[in-house]
Parts: sequence; C-alpha cells; structure tokens
Amino acid sequence: MVKLRLKRCGRKQAVYRIVAIDVRSRREGRDLRKVGFYDPIKNQTYLNVPAILYFLEKGAQPTETVHAILKKAEVLKKLRSNQIKINSN
Repeated sequence: MVKLRLKRCGRKQAVYRIVAIDVRSRREGRDLRKVGFYDPIKNQTYLNVPAILYFLEKGAQPTETVHAILKKAEVLKKLRSNQIKINSN
C-alpha cells in the first residue's frame, strides 16, 4: 500500500518533502516519487497536483498532516470533481 506522507529534509530547521512511499518504508526511506514540499516555519507549500491526484486515484492514503495540507490547498475538491467526470462518462 502506498501513502502520501512527510519526509524530513532540514537538519536544524524542519523542512519536509511530501512523498509517495510504501507503507513498510521508514520515514527517511526510499520514496516512489516526490510530489510536494512543505515548510512549516515560513508556511510555504508547493504541490505537484497532477502527481498527487494520480496517486490518490490509484488508492494512496494521505497521513493526517498531509490530508490537512491537501485540504487547505483544495486538492481534494479537484479529486472529487475528477471522479465525478470519470463516473459520468
């Protein structure tokens, strides 16, 4: 199973990458793909929305923190609208 979760990058200041990673991997383990970036100190977020939607459509589960980030960026609304378009065809 694949999860979307945070991977710590900063040593002194906490900076995180949002990655698609196998559930059995460690936090700093090898990821499948980098799909975003999150800096809680500067409150900056960069998201690769097409890649995130791809993994969510394939069944990836976001962690609570990543889910909150995606909800704030309104990515989950795009996922629902894509599913409605797919189901109507």
